[in-house]
Amino acid sequence: MIEDQLAKAYVITLSCPDRPGIVHAVAGALLVAGCNITDSQQYGSQSTGTFFMRVEATTSASRAKVQAALEPVTEAFGMQWSLHPVGQKVRTLLMASKSAHCLNDLLFLQRSGTLPIEVPAIVSNHNDLAGLAEFYGIPFHYIPVTPDTKVQAEDQLRKIIAEEGIELTVLARYMQIISDDLCAELTGKAINIHHSFLPSFKGAKPYHQAHARGVKLIGATAHYVTAALDEGPIIEQEVIRVDHARTPEQFVQMGRDVEGRTLAQAVQWHAEHRVLLDGNRTVVFN
Repeated sequence: MIEDQLAKAYVITLSCPDRPGIVHAVAGALLVAGCNITDSQQYGSQSTGTFFMRVEATTSASRAKVQAALEPVTEAFGMQWSLHPVGQKVRTLLMASKSAHCLNDLLFLQRSGTLPIEVPAIVSNHNDLAGLAEFYGIPFHYIPVTPDTKVQAEDQLRKIIAEEGIELTVLARYMQIISDDLCAELTGKAINIHHSFLPSFKGAKPYHQAHARGVKLIGATAHYVTAALDEGPIIEQEVIRVDHARTPEQFVQMGRDVEGRTLAQAVQWHAEHRVLLDGNRTVVFN
């Protein structure tokens, strides 16, 4: 059997105004392309009137043929949609400042094959993590940021994103605020980890804030980056239980594990095309 006849797997994601017949139309188009649907999930948002769908299908047809079969349906229903080969690695830029735990978790999971991402570059505003990048054999870009150099620093970042064909940017404890313009350019394509269970305890030292309030749960939030600081659409959150005997330093130590797991899960779901934007919310087909 020649390669073109081998079955391929594709994932289709779409959103559009909700109306009758969407699932039927999509399934019919995939049938025309000779596809066998292996997984299908859908959700209709009552608050926004938007329909969301994620489909996995196998076929011996080419990607171009599958796309051609779907295009009349997507036009008729006014869909925003995408078509990707299942398992295709997403080119991902990792950014971090001094804390290594989230960056190391992502790099380890990527190398072990758990995360379907390819990391062509690491960017930092400090040199502390250069050794970690060298250990994993990934080019390290030191881009210092000051109030006077912020514009030039972001231009350097844009250049790396363009030259490396970056599809996803991950702020793995990158402790710099990104400009509104760059946030707009990266809408739906940049994920941040916040070391708190948002929307509580925003800003600096959230674990210390939580300790001062005597909380019994601490956690982390992975969300898309927006111009509104720490208010982007939430992808994943996790919490762990603490008690009065824990110190702020122990909160921080316990929180690091949660941050790594939460960010890695969000990156995996994004890379598997399971996350769709619904205004300031997300639909996650997990």
